[in-house]
Amino acid sequence: MTESTAASGYPQGIKLGVDVGTVRVGVAICDRDAILATPYKTLDRNVKKNSDVRVIAALAEELGAVQVIVGLPRTMKGEEHASARMATDYAELLAAELAGRGLDVPVNLVDERLSSVSAHRNLHEAGMSSRNHRKVVDQVAAAGILQHAIDMQKARGTDVGRRVSAPPRPRPSGSVPAAQAVHNAPDDTISEHGRLQ
Repeated sequence: MTESTAASGYPQGIKLGVDVGTVRVGVAICDRDAILATPYKTLDRNVKKNSDVRVIAALAEELGAVQVIVGLPRTMKGEEHASARMATDYAELLAAELAGRGLDVPVNLVDERLSSVSAHRNLHEAGMSSRNHRKVVDQVAAAGILQHAIDMQKARGTDVGRRVSAPPRPRPSGSVPAAQAVHNAPDDTISEHGRLQ
């Protein structure tokens, strides 16, 4: 945990917002002071190769992002269905990719009810034809998700959403867990504190 996190209760600096869809993924960024979230780009979702996940992780690394906010689409009753599971799985993939790059960047799921509806409305009000919405609506939705999260962080003085951890990597067959390896080691290699010498 950085000093800025400890002082404020949430990470301070550049953050990314992510709106996950089955076909496209919207990405937004905010400034270093976390005042304004801005649409950044729309990526094609690649379920087989997860190239979009790698692009977002590379962007986080390049910008020195301190947090990634992924929208969690709940129903109006607050329930989580298939789309919420998809967002959670995506957030876990992203957390794993960031960890694999040696980055300690938290990934939080934040409620995003109506973000796409708001994005379409905002684009319509800005004078963009409905035909052109598809190109940018995901990144505008991502900006809405991120703006909502950073506003809540400031208002509450604490982090928001649910932090996601990378799923545990399966061990290669035949490997022994570290705790078991220590337990099975010859007695003369273990110190009185139970540590391997």
